[in-house]
Amino acid sequence: MTDTEIARAAIRAPALQGAAHAFFTRQGGVSQGVYASLNGGVGSNDDPAAVAENRARMARVLGVSPPNFLVPYQIHSADALAVSAPWAEGDRPRCDGLVTATPGLALGVTGADCGVLLFADLAAGVIGAAHAGWKGALTGMVESLVAAMEALGARRANIAGALGPTIGPKSYEVGPEFFARFEAEDAAFAKFFTPSGKPGHRFFDLPGFLAMRAARAGIGWFNDLGLDTYADEARFFSYRRTTHRQEPDYGRLVAAIALPE
Repeated sequence: MTDTEIARAAIRAPALQGAAHAFFTRQGGVSQGVYASLNGGVGSNDDPAAVAENRARMARVLGVSPPNFLVPYQIHSADALAVSAPWAEGDRPRCDGLVTATPGLALGVTGADCGVLLFADLAAGVIGAAHAGWKGALTGMVESLVAAMEALGARRANIAGALGPTIGPKSYEVGPEFFARFEAEDAAFAKFFTPSGKPGHRFFDLPGFLAMRAARAGIGWFNDLGLDTYADEARFFSYRRTTHRQEPDYGRLVAAIALPE
C-alpha cells in the first residue's frame, strides 16, 4: 500500500473532524505472518525494522517526521504526561497517556483489545492520546488525560474525544473476581456487565464504561466508533483472539493524533 492508501484505510472520528488523526488498521504495512501487516508494536517480537517502517508510514500520514511520532512505554496505568519535544531513543516515558500543545508532534498509543482514545481541544491547540484497558479505565485514565490537557490550557467543555478499535461488549467475557473488583469500587458499575451464559461469568462493556468516564470528566463530545477488535480480524489485531487460538504473538494497532506545524 502507498501512504495514500494507508490514509484511506485508517478510520477517522466525526468528533475529531478538523484534527489530524487516525485509528490505523492492521492493513498497509510490511510486517509478515501473525503481524501482517501494519504492526506498530515495538513490544511485539516482530522484526524491529518492519515496525519502524510501519511507524514511519503512519507518521507521514499524520504529516510529521518519524522522530516526532511519540508513543509511550505503556504500563496499564492512569498516568498522563505532557510532552513538548521528542525524547531520545530508548527514553520512552512509562505511562499510558500523552498530551501536548506543541505543533509538529504526533501522539500515539497502541492497543489490541484495550481502549485507544484520542482527545482534542482545537480552540486551545491541545491534543491527547491514551491507552486504557480495564485497569486504566477503572483507575482513572480518562480523567487523568483530561486534567493534563486542562493544565496546558484546554477547556473540558471544548474537548472532543473518540474511542477507536476496542474489544466489544459481546466479546469480553470475564470471571467473578473481575466483576467483584468493579462492584467494590462502585455498585453502579454493575450495569456494564451482562450474563454470558457461562456460570459465574459475564460480558464486560469496556467501551460503554470508558464513555461513562468521559461523560463524568465533563468533556464536550465523545464518539465510540463501535469497532470490535476481537470480531473483525481483517482489520484489527486482538490479544484475546490470539490467546484463544494459542498463537505465539500478536500485532498492535496504533491510534494517533497530531498538531501540524
